[in-house]
Amino acid sequence: MSWGRIVALDVGDRRIGIAVCDEMRIIASPHSVYTRVGFGPDVKHIKAICDQMGTRDVLCGLPRNMDGTEGFQSQKVRALAEQLEKAGLIIFYQDERLTTVTAERALIEGGMHRQERRGTVDKVAAAVILQQYLDTLRNQA
Repeated sequence: MSWGRIVALDVGDRRIGIAVCDEMRIIASPHSVYTRVGFGPDVKHIKAICDQMGTRDVLCGLPRNMDGTEGFQSQKVRALAEQLEKAGLIIFYQDERLTTVTAERALIEGGMHRQERRGTVDKVAAAVILQQYLDTLRNQA
């Protein structure tokens, strides 16, 4: 099993939720929410976070339809991932169905108001995606 941090992305049209895990790849934590500008600045920002975290491993949440097929949004995620690969990052994918719903519920249960949730839900969704990936890795070991 590999060690080291992973940066996870919940890629949307306007924002990218970002999460990271610890060196042992056990716990995922929300990191930040980035407002998208365009491929160039987006890649530069994500690459800078990876450099700061000392990793090249990036996990992208891949939005699938409920029947498991990939739709238009998946193509957008893959397009950004291609640019990240060109920047020297290593890309992995994780099915992200219902992760935003899970993140939203967790924030509501935590008593967070709607306005606060808007700026938080994307990074929490990224942490949910990353935690699911980490749990899968651990269960395969």
